[in-house]
Amino acid sequence: MTVVTAPVSGTAAQFAGTARLVRLALRRDRIQLPVWLIALTLLQWFSAASVIGLYPTDAERQSFAAVTAASPVALATNGIVSGYSIGAILASQIVMPLALAAGLMTTLLVVRHTRQNEETGRAELIGAAVVGRKALLTAALAVAVGANVVLGLLNVIVLVLQDLPQGGSIALAAGVAAAGIAFAAVAAVAVQVTDSARTANGLAGAALGVAFLLRAVGDMTGTVTEGGTRVETSWPTWLSPIGWAEQVRPYDDNAWWVLLLPAAFAVVVTWIAYVLTEHRDLGSGLVPTRAGPPRASQSLPTALGSAWRIQRMILFWWAFGLAALALVYGAIGDQVDDFLGESDQVTDLFQELGGGVEDLVNAYFAAIFGMMAIAVAGYAVQALLRMRSEETAGRLEPVLATAISRPRWMLAHVGLVAAGVVALQLLTGVAAGLAYGVVIGDVAGQVPSLTGAALAFVPAILVVVGVVALVFGGLPGWCVGLSWGVLAICLVFGLLGPLLGIPDAVRDLSPFAHVPALPAADVSLAPLIVLVLIAVAAGAVGVALFRRRDITTS
Repeated sequence: MTVVTAPVSGTAAQFAGTARLVRLALRRDRIQLPVWLIALTLLQWFSAASVIGLYPTDAERQSFAAVTAASPVALATNGIVSGYSIGAILASQIVMPLALAAGLMTTLLVVRHTRQNEETGRAELIGAAVVGRKALLTAALAVAVGANVVLGLLNVIVLVLQDLPQGGSIALAAGVAAAGIAFAAVAAVAVQVTDSARTANGLAGAALGVAFLLRAVGDMTGTVTEGGTRVETSWPTWLSPIGWAEQVRPYDDNAWWVLLLPAAFAVVVTWIAYVLTEHRDLGSGLVPTRAGPPRASQSLPTALGSAWRIQRMILFWWAFGLAALALVYGAIGDQVDDFLGESDQVTDLFQELGGGVEDLVNAYFAAIFGMMAIAVAGYAVQALLRMRSEETAGRLEPVLATAISRPRWMLAHVGLVAAGVVALQLLTGVAAGLAYGVVIGDVAGQVPSLTGAALAFVPAILVVVGVVALVFGGLPGWCVGLSWGVLAICLVFGLLGPLLGIPDAVRDLSPFAHVPALPAADVSLAPLIVLVLIAVAAGAVGVALFRRRDITTS
């Protein structure tokens, strides 16, 4: 006997199939989403452990809180100060970065399961089944909300296991999760306005940047109270979802009512996104695509011209963000002795992160350039994975059907990313040197010194470039997971190795462990030359493997 199901009508029909789309999204993100959650949870764990170890006494914590509250640069890069208990010090250091990371994770997730599905044609195939018009967006938002809730629960567990007060731990985790959910709503609107995943990510990322800047301005222009250990922010902070996470003030006020702000924001902005879905066609955005020139440029049909068109916006946004960070880190350089020298444990840590350099300022810059080099390696991974995106989206086969050969196409992308790495490191060094030189009155001396320190990390980053190229050429199905895994190994072993007490033999697996700690250490060319040779060899093997394998779309 055949059972005929009556069609769903009315409002419910618009959400039909949501549960199955949620399961599909979770299956698709079965690797990527856990990596995000585990990484952010480990960041919380390491931060809590370091605060407890670095500031064991009330006097040290009070001194650190007072120095932080009095430093506009520290407030801009860390967050507001709300007392000097262990929990309050931790919140001042971790709430802002975690909220920013949660917002980034969430925006990428929502765009991936909405606009990217439309761009690649998957949404049209899904829509041929019994799926409502709003089901795709609802499923993406459900997964985003669930991811932030899980992140909050994991953070609570980590903090409670570190013997921090339960109430403050829940407040901190709730503030971070609420910020992530607020940015999910922002991404939901961005995908309605734009017609490509790249543009939607850029628009949502710009909103994330504006939120960061509003919070930074509000924190920097606040008023210091309670003996110099509490900052009352000015009004711009209250306009930012990241600022709302701070205003919960975990381990101090535990202001639960502040969570109503991101909740109301998410509800209103999500409602706007649903309204906008009724005013656009599948695959298109509310803002029409700007018509291009009637004739393509002469470079566009070439391998390098095509690669540049695909890669240029990624390079631009990374350059903008890294330059801003480098300027801030350079400007705070003259405060390092006061800011970090109050605690022997902090001094020892930065000297270890800076390669054992005794001078605290030089150790600071060596550690900062190491962290920013990891970020540039993140750019390299993201940019190189555009090759895999072009392949899976079906755009690579028509290109290779022309006179462009496989090696030329791949070498254009890899070469462009390698040049981008050099440019970003050069920009980082110049920006940090310029800011620090202006502060201490020695621009001519600091710009070349710090630029050289930044460029010393180029060979290590190129090893990451070569390994990603190798994975893309030989294991395309595992390309995304393995590429980000390589970056995670570099981060944990190379950068956090001294903090985690990882043995030197294990730390040496990271190419970043072999870079001399400039600007204080002597330059040793031998390890840098070896790193370049490894990068070239890995890239060459990757190109050879790509030349012989099949083009795949899954």
